[in-house]
Amino acid sequence: MYHHFRGFLVAKAPTHAVVDCAGVGYFLHISLTTYGSLATLPTDGSCEVFLYAHAVYREDAQILYGFSTPEERDVFLLLLSVSGIGSGTARMILSSMTPAEVVETIASGNSGRLQAVKGIGTKSAQRLVVDLRDKMSRWSGATGVGGTAEGPGSGRAEAIAALEVLGFSRVAVEKAVAAAVAAQPEAGVEAWIKTALVAL
Repeated sequence: MYHHFRGFLVAKAPTHAVVDCAGVGYFLHISLTTYGSLATLPTDGSCEVFLYAHAVYREDAQILYGFSTPEERDVFLLLLSVSGIGSGTARMILSSMTPAEVVETIASGNSGRLQAVKGIGTKSAQRLVVDLRDKMSRWSGATGVGGTAEGPGSGRAEAIAALEVLGFSRVAVEKAVAAAVAAQPEAGVEAWIKTALVAL
């Protein structure tokens, strides 16, 4: 139903962005890959952004997902095509790896790396490889988005909040983020979250 949204960025976090399109604000769930492309943009309504979109309809909710590139959306849709992989898990995978890394991981049959993602067990990882390996092997053009550096103050709180939204406990998140910041103080929110995800 929705292909994309072009509008002004009025709010952003590692897990979501709000885009004002002609006076209507759309809340879009995003991955860390997409957040990396938005991280340095102002949220005062002065910056126009373009996000590709996909809508997920459930009995209890209608959820919009936003993507910085068509490749990321394509990988997201391929992940959703696998039985047992929901939109939340697909976003988690794309928050742990770039689209290009997801393609490479599945194409090479590296189920172990998939199992490192929260919510992916042995069977789910093997199913992803079996169902998508041929498609991913033929994939071309998937690219990732790098992060940007920032200070550890508000960035640490942002990382903690994002990981809590993804379902991790506060205590575990604070410990993992603290370790990530200590190891890479100049890395920035996206890198801290990715490092913390490996430890959680």
